[in-house]
Amino acid sequence: MSLTEVLVPDIGDFADVPVIEILVAAGDEVAVEDPLVTLESDKATMDVPAPIAGVVRALGVKVGDRVSQGSVILELEPAPGAPSATPDAPAAAPARHQPAGAAVAAGPVAGGEPHHVLVIGSGPG
Repeated sequence: MSLTEVLVPDIGDFADVPVIEILVAAGDEVAVEDPLVTLESDKATMDVPAPIAGVVRALGVKVGDRVSQGSVILELEPAPGAPSATPDAPAAAPARHQPAGAAVAAGPVAGGEPHHVLVIGSGPG
């Protein structure tokens, strides 16, 4: 039985972020991307998802604890056939000639042709 430590991912420029909710308990089965804990910074709340499917064996945090990137959240026993670790998603290439305040999304659409969307604005939200 090998256990995988689930760590706090990159949460930006925040450190000592409080854990405001524990969404799993020891013995719970989780699927990939199931939320495990909820963290709250001064800007937002975020759920930390399960990187792999498996069974929670031990919690490493409790409500009120403060965590930073790399802190151990819990230990997970991988489900049979689950990968031992998930590969990181490749970083997005920077957009060229992007106006300030603009967001660009690109991806394939039906037929496999690339599709680009440009959103320009600086309103709230």
